[in-house]
Amino acid sequence: MLVEEVMTRDVVKIDCNSTVIDACKVYCEHKVGCLVVMDKNITVGIVTERDTIERVILQNKDPNKTMVREIMSPNIITVHALAPLEKAAQTMKESNIKKLPVILNNEIVGIITETDLSRTINAFSESIDELIEFYSDTKDSIDKIMDDWGDLLINLKSYKKLTQNREQDVIKEEV
Repeated sequence: MLVEEVMTRDVVKIDCNSTVIDACKVYCEHKVGCLVVMDKNITVGIVTERDTIERVILQNKDPNKTMVREIMSPNIITVHALAPLEKAAQTMKESNIKKLPVILNNEIVGIITETDLSRTINAFSESIDELIEFYSDTKDSIDKIMDDWGDLLINLKSYKKLTQNREQDVIKEEV
């Protein structure tokens, strides 16, 4: 399965000169946990709810005066939209991140999160359960067919012996 099949396509962005309180309002309005930070039309970073907690609230900074550019992570780690999900999971694990911007043609086209990956695992589990059920039903059907064919073969062998014996009896009578 590819990243583009699982990612969230609605990328929520914020200007780097916005305040942290503005970012919090955007988080709430869009019900997201991260924002892609822009400087005009250029992506310059990513800011997460965790960044807000660790770099503003716990540092006793004023969210009305602190700018997003001051707390964002400037070095964005990304994954390609056509990469396999395993690549996204590996990148998140190695980089110790939970939200990964997705790129295609040098543009951010989505976000994939740990939540997206966990939903996929559930879908795989359901698919595996369905395959097991299908296999079990199919195996039962095949077993029945094999039993029926086995009975038929036994009957054919018996019939063949019977007809061979009759042919021998006819030959004996003619002699």
